[in-house]
Amino acid sequence: MPSTWSYSFDTQVYKGTAEFSTGLFIDGNFVDGSSGKTIDVINPSTGKLITKIAEGTLDDLNTAVRAAQKSFDTVWGLHMPGRDRGVLLNKLANLIETHIDAVSAVEALDNGKTFYWAKDDVTAVINCFRYYAGWADKNQGKTIETNDDKLVYTRHEPIGVVGQIIPWNFPLLMLAWKLGPALATGNSVVLKPSEFTPLSALFIAKLIHEAGFPPGVVNILNGYGSVVGQGIAEHMDIEKVAFTGSTLVGRKIMEAAAKSNLKNVTLELGGKSPNIIYDDCDLDAAIEWAAFGIYYNHGQTCCAGSRIFVHERIYDEFLHRFTERARSVKVGDPFQAGNFQGPQVSHVQYERILGYIQSGKEEGATLHHGGERVGSEGYFIAPTIFTDVQPHMRIVKEEIFGPVGVVIKFRDEDDILAQANDTVYGLAAAVFTRDINKAVRTANALKAGTVWVNCVNSLHPAVPFGGYKQSGIGRELGEYALANYTHVKAVQVHLSHFSQVWSP
Repeated sequence: MPSTWSYSFDTQVYKGTAEFSTGLFIDGNFVDGSSGKTIDVINPSTGKLITKIAEGTLDDLNTAVRAAQKSFDTVWGLHMPGRDRGVLLNKLANLIETHIDAVSAVEALDNGKTFYWAKDDVTAVINCFRYYAGWADKNQGKTIETNDDKLVYTRHEPIGVVGQIIPWNFPLLMLAWKLGPALATGNSVVLKPSEFTPLSALFIAKLIHEAGFPPGVVNILNGYGSVVGQGIAEHMDIEKVAFTGSTLVGRKIMEAAAKSNLKNVTLELGGKSPNIIYDDCDLDAAIEWAAFGIYYNHGQTCCAGSRIFVHERIYDEFLHRFTERARSVKVGDPFQAGNFQGPQVSHVQYERILGYIQSGKEEGATLHHGGERVGSEGYFIAPTIFTDVQPHMRIVKEEIFGPVGVVIKFRDEDDILAQANDTVYGLAAAVFTRDINKAVRTANALKAGTVWVNCVNSLHPAVPFGGYKQSGIGRELGEYALANYTHVKAVQVHLSHFSQVWSP
């Protein structure tokens, strides 16, 4: 039997205990991995071990897929009415709400985000599950008029067994974005959390069991991307794969899916989002939002406003005040009240970000602020600002996924649109101006799946999210996400006698 992890939090913002299994969640039970191997889970605030979790293998994946297929064929899929699926999703949301502080504390411990922002994530998770609970009996087909001899209608049917691979930057939120629409439409799921941040997913697995989901409907498989993740993409009995993560890995997922059974693929990938600050904006608000846009979640956000474009008439004032705002960001213990930014998620990510900072200096950019480690343990990096950058520089072109922003001057609308769209990505963008006509013109001309006007990083379960270009395929959230997990079947019923249709 897999071990149970119990952790007592005695912190400034939360005192309580979290307890759940560290095994694989397959067919409604926690089990040991077939290899007996484990994966170390590290606290990014200290660099020290939190616990060990079971490591999944391809044999475990096969077992999980069989369990998912059995549930789909017997008790889920087309066998359970949408209303009843919605009831279960609401039960899960209610259980998460009951345990919101414990779930949030586990997320903060494992990922490094502050308890305050972890709790904000968990609130969004609850809202997401409730939103899709409402869709469970409303994803309907339609009747189509052709002629009086035919009754034609469409059915929206679940795909079957779907594989889902989620990242480490928003472990619980990405779990909800994936599970919500998949379960609402009747699919069975095999989900792989990141090996860096698996604990909150295992906590949710415990609550899924308590909510009464039939065994096999949701299977959560810890493991490495090169084994379990690739196995999901290649598996012949998984008919759809959804992935959130880097563009590089997204390419590999798509290639593996194409080479196996040509399974349906949705990808939510990287970004290098422009944040456009016009000279007629509310400068106080723009500075606050710009800081939130790049330093929220320690910069580990696919839609982070990492390219900050400022009109030349207000550039100097903006830079001065934005620098002061960056200096005021409190970096430290995720469980200390008032801290905004915790550690980067892992030593690998910490070193990667420092490597980008070094490349910026080597390529001739000015390190205007930050760029150094904070504290003597853990993976903390100071909020960082680069100026005097050029389009060819890595810090301008590539996704850093850390608290590193570049501030760039622009002249007019034509200039900013050329600069903003000069990227292989197209996930999100932001525009700050008091002129609604200029805002709409700019938003319409930007090649991005989301454009925020006078705000940044604003998300809602009813609003679709996804990218243009190399930022992905398909849309998460909203009604649009239901299509990711649905087959549309057309049924044509001939109503006239055969001889009336076919005669010599």
